[in-house]
Amino acid sequence: MTSRWVVDVQGQRSYSVDWRFISLWILNEDTDAEWYTPEYRRGHLLGHEGLRIADAIRLENEGDGGDRDAVGRWYTALGEALHRDRRRDEARDDHRAFLAAVLDEAGFDAALIDHADDESHDAWLRAETELALSRTGPDVGTPILSFRPGTEHEASFFGPVISKAPTGTEASELWDAVERLARSGVAELKRSNREKPDFG
Repeated sequence: MTSRWVVDVQGQRSYSVDWRFISLWILNEDTDAEWYTPEYRRGHLLGHEGLRIADAIRLENEGDGGDRDAVGRWYTALGEALHRDRRRDEARDDHRAFLAAVLDEAGFDAALIDHADDESHDAWLRAETELALSRTGPDVGTPILSFRPGTEHEASFFGPVISKAPTGTEASELWDAVERLARSGVAELKRSNREKPDFG
């Protein structure tokens, strides 16, 4: 849902967005807690395979002639297939076929599916994960937003975790609020009670 929200604000503000990566599979590689079951780890690996494809899309679109929004379109297509369209069983049953279908449906080259198993992307994904944590500190997850990176006003925040992606004025208002919090020195706001996700 975060990618939909970012895309909405991007359209309103004409922002330039660089879509970066954080791998929960890498982030939890040394986790031996009871909650981190083999099934959980497998789910993170499936997400990591989607990130390998995202990195291949990034590499295809580097440079002046590249499509800066291609990675964002992949994130959105994959997220909507899993969450809005509730295709998680399909993803678990045959992950490669699921990823290939989403690539095709989103208008990407079907040959990108070969990158799902390509470990040559992992060094970049590891570096990106380390960069994300350097901006927020440890013990966070996804999403991580960095506002105005590379400037004296750069600020990063884990979140927001939202039940429904806002649109229009509400999207911009939330964006401004999160950016202000990120720049204010606030480290954490949290509550456990929340509405069920609404992917409509």
